[in-house]
Amino acid sequence: MAAAGHYDLVVAGAGAAGMTAAAVAASQGMRVLLVEKTALVGGTTAWSGGMVWVPANRQMLAAGMADSLDAARRYLAATVASESGAAMREAFLTHAGEAIDYLAAHTPVRLRPVTVYPDYYPDRPGATLGGRVLEPCPFDARALGSRFALLRPPLPEFTLFGGMMVSRPDITHFRRVFRSAHATWRVASLLARHARERLTAPRGTSLYLGNALAGRLLLAVTELGVELRLGTRIAALRRDGRRVSGLVLRNGSDDEAELTCRAVVLATGGFSHDAALRARMLSPAAGPLSAAAPGNAGDGIRLGLDVGGELGTANASGAFWVPASRSRRADGSECVFPHTVTDRAKPGLIAVDDAGQRFVNEAVSYHEFVLAMLRHGLGATRPAYLVCDRRFLWTYGLGRVRPFSLRLREHLASHYLHAAPSLGALALTLGIDAAGLTATVAAHNADARAGVDRRFGRGSDAYQRHLGDADHRPNPCLAPLETPPFYAVAVYPADLGTATGLLTDARARVLAADGTPVPGLYACGNDMNSVMNGAYPGPGITLGPALTFGYLAARDAAQNAALGPG
Repeated sequence: MAAAGHYDLVVAGAGAAGMTAAAVAASQGMRVLLVEKTALVGGTTAWSGGMVWVPANRQMLAAGMADSLDAARRYLAATVASESGAAMREAFLTHAGEAIDYLAAHTPVRLRPVTVYPDYYPDRPGATLGGRVLEPCPFDARALGSRFALLRPPLPEFTLFGGMMVSRPDITHFRRVFRSAHATWRVASLLARHARERLTAPRGTSLYLGNALAGRLLLAVTELGVELRLGTRIAALRRDGRRVSGLVLRNGSDDEAELTCRAVVLATGGFSHDAALRARMLSPAAGPLSAAAPGNAGDGIRLGLDVGGELGTANASGAFWVPASRSRRADGSECVFPHTVTDRAKPGLIAVDDAGQRFVNEAVSYHEFVLAMLRHGLGATRPAYLVCDRRFLWTYGLGRVRPFSLRLREHLASHYLHAAPSLGALALTLGIDAAGLTATVAAHNADARAGVDRRFGRGSDAYQRHLGDADHRPNPCLAPLETPPFYAVAVYPADLGTATGLLTDARARVLAADGTPVPGLYACGNDMNSVMNGAYPGPGITLGPALTFGYLAARDAAQNAALGPG
């Protein structure tokens, strides 16, 4: 085993939390090693919408949007079921804005407020209709130079024309491209820009959403001199007494190296792809499906447990859930498509069970949708079905099927998309109750024409209406299903990331069974137990704490290093 030197801080995992910790520590003058076991940087963040939830942030207040930390406290009290973790939530609220301001001052990370994006429970005390959510500013990946190749690409299902990303506002222009001169001009200019970018890059270099955030963080660690090792993982932690003082690295060839350090930050993304931890922490009905990056296999959590850390036990849910459809790409890889905001709330779609009956308000948050599935007995072996008609499919798309798709053959041949000339025939194709589906659609259509969902109240709050179609009246979330053929896609529970993780204190230090910190060991991101106790109050409630506690871990490690040799 070769010796590999000494670092002030070693960070395990190059997602948003890990890169934040590495960048902040390096900006404080620490010698930092960032270790990532996959060949790419960005983790699940690079696939995500990149939303960051930061109540009463400086940008929203400067834009004239009202908010306060007291309002956020009231909102979390109304949406997070348990008092457990109250100190962690308070630390998050107190330091989140500080963390964002620090990143803006010392790194290329730039975020801006989304002025209209309601909290997921907008009628509860302390909720806001926008501004708490920050999104990454667009990023020109040419700034990365050759390191652009190290950034995990977005999911191909969320890009166009060989890797072209589209911003949230521009999605509307693409939907209106044949109906508005302005939209036509905007889309044409975007396509021309993408064509120019492809002359020198393997995919579009105009990055948005989570890919922009991951790209900006990669630029930050590059500019700040962080040493990056890909295809490498931490095989074991070494201790001097109770203090973590070193570790063993193992690369893809199983070569090992041992090094010493002052501290370690665990930020490997949780246990989404670890069968043993899923069996221990999640409902068996949910099954194994995950929409998280493939490297999130519990490495950091196991390392923490091995040196005395403890797992959280009081969470309302062990994961953050999303309904997902499954298929195979042309290259044979599995596509797990997360049905977050693109289709479920739009007018003209319903979700049904195998009795052909609705079981949920389709426009609620993706997390609530899956909780409703599990309560209803649906899961890995008993999917739900998203059902729509031809008009809906053409206008909004459905899962992997994009709007305005002229060719459906591939989706139909693979049985990802099911089609039939009547609702009864569609039910037979799906193997569900035909009479139940027909009656359900008839009741839904009557409500849709009146603009009121008498069964579940779909479209009754600001969040649901925000995700609907503002151009559709009288209810932006309701329209009849009446134009054959009819279509359906099966959806299953999948996690976007795990919520159960290592218990930490308000400085992100991993806690032992007696409640004292394990010296020299920190955890953040999904390796840290959710500050929301597995609840999902709003967009960006995973990335907000990830950036905040990555920042706090690095600042604490830097302060300890300044006190003397460790």
